[in-house]
Amino acid sequence: LGLFEEEILEIQQVVHDAGGLLYYDGANLNAILGTVRPGDMGFDVVHINLHKTFSTPHGGGGPGAGPVAVGPALVPFLPIPAIEVDEQGRYFLDADRPRSIGRVKAFFGNFGMFVRAYAFILAHGAEGLTQVSRDAVLNANYIKARVQDAFEVPFKQPCMHEFVLSGSRQKARGVGTLSMAKRLIDFGIHPPTMYFPLVVPEAMMIEPTETEGKETLDRFVEALLQIAKEVEEKPDYVNHAPHTAPIGRVDEVTAARKPILRWKPD
Repeated sequence: LGLFEEEILEIQQVVHDAGGLLYYDGANLNAILGTVRPGDMGFDVVHINLHKTFSTPHGGGGPGAGPVAVGPALVPFLPIPAIEVDEQGRYFLDADRPRSIGRVKAFFGNFGMFVRAYAFILAHGAEGLTQVSRDAVLNANYIKARVQDAFEVPFKQPCMHEFVLSGSRQKARGVGTLSMAKRLIDFGIHPPTMYFPLVVPEAMMIEPTETEGKETLDRFVEALLQIAKEVEEKPDYVNHAPHTAPIGRVDEVTAARKPILRWKPD
């Protein structure tokens, strides 16, 4: 939902008192760099989405690289071998960890993704990474403020790096979120995540990130506002979008039930 949980310290205390552990979804890390750390909020495990926060491609054509960080209580259970450094500064592999869960296939992930993420971190530095998150949060709140009169916004408080719109108002006029997303294609804009999270009807998740300037944000906003106006004035036009793409509406049901996974000669 793109909302910061203000009572997280109280929540983590209740969970830990009951013997539980807290898992942090790294998808939200893009909003808090340099401001707060998951460990300080009581989380025991966090996976980091390198493609969301540290500029890597989504998998880079090979195995993904979603590094997992753990708190002190879980360190003994990490897979082996662990990478350690001796007193002379030499690195070595340590497999002598009796409580480890053992070896895991593809444990080190896609090493190239780590190199790129590390370069991104070094290039920005501490102050730069803090600015990355501030820009991501600013961009999301800017879009939210500009479109909230044309769409339902279920949560009015300031958001983090993303927020969720509801197309329920447009749905009442016969145009669902899917059609509005298809219409965005006519503006040269890739549709955002739709129908997630499930707790918001006709959901559209907007996540501009820190990389987009005001000109791009305004172009996206104007497209959304025009689509909202079209829903009021000519809903059928939106329901038959896209109009400029070489392929219009794909038969998604047939594609899911009868997938064609390889090329066949005619």
